Amino acid sequence: MATTAVTDASFKSDVLESDKPVLVDFWADWCGPCKMIAPALEELSEELGDKVTIAKMDIMENPGIPGEMGVQSIPYLVLFKNGEPAAQMRGAAPKGQLKQWLESEL
Repeated sequence: MATTAVTDASFKSDVLESDKPVLVDFWADWCGPCKMIAPALEELSEELGDKVTIAKMDIMENPGIPGEMGVQSIPYLVLFKNGEPAAQMRGAAPKGQLKQWLESEL
């Protein structure tokens, strides 16, 4: 299962109303660290797809939700459970660290 693109318009249905946890990666095309963690997130999506949906939101194309959430630096990962932010991580990290953090929060 690959990562899912989420937009301002689809955020409510794709993230807040999801029946399983959703990790949202707030990113932008010009962000080097965002590009560094993208392959790891794709791999984690495959490995943990039955437990969590991994979604990506381009903050340049979708400024509404990141603005509402006060996103000031990227990459910014937010895990939503039952429609509420449950955990967050700022900055890039190696895949092993991302996986360990995510599994501990699920």
